[in-house]
Amino acid sequence: MKNSTHLTKKKLTVHLGEMLKEARLKAELTQADVAEREGVVTEVYGRMERGNLTPSVLTLRKLCMVLRVDASAALGLQAGEAAAWLKESEPTPEESPQMRRLRQLDDKQLSAVGYMARRLVQPEAR
Repeated sequence: MKNSTHLTKKKLTVHLGEMLKEARLKAELTQADVAEREGVVTEVYGRMERGNLTPSVLTLRKLCMVLRVDASAALGLQAGEAAAWLKESEPTPEESPQMRRLRQLDDKQLSAVGYMARRLVQPEAR
């Protein structure tokens, strides 16, 4: 998975988990209550709430209905404003497209690019 995409997804997942927990506590429900109403195993719901699992769109919709939460609010979206979890990930305007592509590489891919670059700039064998 691409590194910047992974970071953005993780921020969303953590934010969503915090919102789910807040809504569940406000509704005075247990994780088991929400999981039962949602139709998932309690452990799976717990992983979502802890920010370790991103729910599918259909699951998120059901969760919003069960917890009586607006999906836009759960995702941290407000009209005309970028989501709080997304703001830190926005590319800087002075960053070149090539640099943005490099930032999207995972560690293994970046290591391979570095290896190739070192091989290309080394003087030829004597």
